[in-house]
Amino acid sequence: MTQRYDVYGVGNALVDIEVEATPEQLAELGVEKGLMTLVDEERQRYLLETLSGVHHKRTGGGSAANTIMALAHLGARCYYSCRIADDDTGHFFATDMQDAGVETNAHVDKGDHAPTGTCLVMVTPDADRTMNTSLGISSTLTPEQLVEDELAAARFLYIEGYLVSTPNSLETALAARAMAKKHGVQTAFTFSDPAMVRFCKDGLDQVLGDGVDVLLCNEEEALGFTGRDSVEDAGDVLRERAGTLGITRGPKGARVWDGSSWIDVDPHSVKAVDTNGAGDLFAGAFLYGIANGLGAERAGALASLCSARLVTRFGARLDRDTLQALRAEALG
Repeated sequence: MTQRYDVYGVGNALVDIEVEATPEQLAELGVEKGLMTLVDEERQRYLLETLSGVHHKRTGGGSAANTIMALAHLGARCYYSCRIADDDTGHFFATDMQDAGVETNAHVDKGDHAPTGTCLVMVTPDADRTMNTSLGISSTLTPEQLVEDELAAARFLYIEGYLVSTPNSLETALAARAMAKKHGVQTAFTFSDPAMVRFCKDGLDQVLGDGVDVLLCNEEEALGFTGRDSVEDAGDVLRERAGTLGITRGPKGARVWDGSSWIDVDPHSVKAVDTNGAGDLFAGAFLYGIANGLGAERAGALASLCSARLVTRFGARLDRDTLQALRAEALG
């Protein structure tokens, strides 16, 4: 089959609403800092009405969607499977993808049982991001939203860890893995959030199965999933289930396993104001490098540079011009 895509992604379709907040506000509202928490529409509405901090403009979101957008802006050919409703939020998400050149199933459910999902991102002065997500119609993502012919035409399948939070989306992730294996497509997987490790570890374990080609996570997720006390020990456990492994470490850079040896990726000294989307962008830039034959070391260097630039500003994404410039800077 002709290879039409570098990466086929599957994940939630969300629109981000970012608000600046204080730890005291989060505590008063009963929001657990630093984690992603699933909430219903009523709770989401209450939080939006209650938070009095600076509100930023809405943007397309979703972990895998952020990664796919980064890949597309760097020059990769991408496809994205998700589920949106026939509402203003869904149209905003679909148009955002289309404008970036991402092919998508743009599945519009004209029923009235759920709206397109939203993610309330609360950014505290320490640059930490706390997310409350109302999945909406994304919670009904099923294997029917997968497009097998398109998946089969990709070099990589990319799955976000958030999919293990509901039974049907976990089923979708497993079905996508099976399709990828059937067609000889490599699989990349991210744990997505410490909350997924804490509350949905069995689901992550199921998606990992007998191992994936590329696994991405941060240091907290690696330690939590393996039960080890050091990133070195955790990495040695995880590399048994991944051909290539990337563990991000915030201001300490990243640690990458290339299949035969460990590579320490240097950090970039920046003043962080918002870490929302940093892991998603690291994943996108890293996969771009791997898919284009740059090798794990150069892919890691590109990913580190891109994610460092992202955290210096508010929002989970960088635009095409910025990412193209960073690619030129990192790769020459």
